Amino acid sequence: MEKSQSFEDLIVWQKAHSFVLAIYRMTTIFPNSEIYNLTSQFRRAGVSIPANIAEGYKRLGRADKARFYNIAQWSLEECPYYLRLSKDLNYLSDNDYQENKLLLEEVSRLLNSYAAKVSGN
Repeated sequence: MEKSQSFEDLIVWQKAHSFVLAIYRMTTIFPNSEIYNLTSQFRRAGVSIPANIAEGYKRLGRADKARFYNIAQWSLEECPYYLRLSKDLNYLSDNDYQENKLLLEEVSRLLNSYAAKVSGN
């Protein structure tokens, strides 16, 4: 297997970035009343996932790398709720909800696997 040259080469980062782009697309149709609430929280949590993967990528020690991947996992854990809330408030269609839920689950699996590998578990 070829060693990655950049965090952008990591599939987990690519999928997390795709999820962030999806969040931005979804939240553009949210009501203006949500701009400082759900929209902001959802975007902040989403952006934190690939940002922490990127930051952890260049860290030298396993523990330091693992810490950033763990922060990414914490941020990821907020997103299923924001996604569900968006659906329950009728900001998302059932189809958009299901599609993005699947993408989020894929990011979660990849991130958990990557974090476990880095931490030696």
